[in-house]
Amino acid sequence: MALSEAASYDETLSDIEETLGIVPGFMAAVPEDDMVHEWPVFKQYTLGESDIPPKYRELIELAVAATLKCPYCQAFHRGAAEMHGASEEELAEVGVLASLTSRWSTMIHAQHYDYDTFVSEFEDISAHLQAQH
Repeated sequence: MALSEAASYDETLSDIEETLGIVPGFMAAVPEDDMVHEWPVFKQYTLGESDIPPKYRELIELAVAATLKCPYCQAFHRGAAEMHGASEEELAEVGVLASLTSRWSTMIHAQHYDYDTFVSEFEDISAHLQAQH
């Protein structure tokens, strides 16, 4: 079913059960009028094909889940990343990458660093790094 098509709630539940083997309680708890829109997006971007390969999508989502400190999302996306072939080293690196973004964001915000200066400096850094390659 395409994202632009709205299925009935019963069709949505049937598709969830066919796809996942069950209708998880957390999905059944979503209001009916919302679930018919949430499921196609979840299915496409979590289970289907997109521009980002599944392993990398799951590693990205695991980094977000770790940053949000959501145990539900961490369990789901770590397991899905492993199903898509993520190694223990990749899973460990996700934690480092997520912490770097959070840590540096905190430090820069605490400085109340000028955003335009930051962007200008990044452009200089980017030009330098590209010249090195």
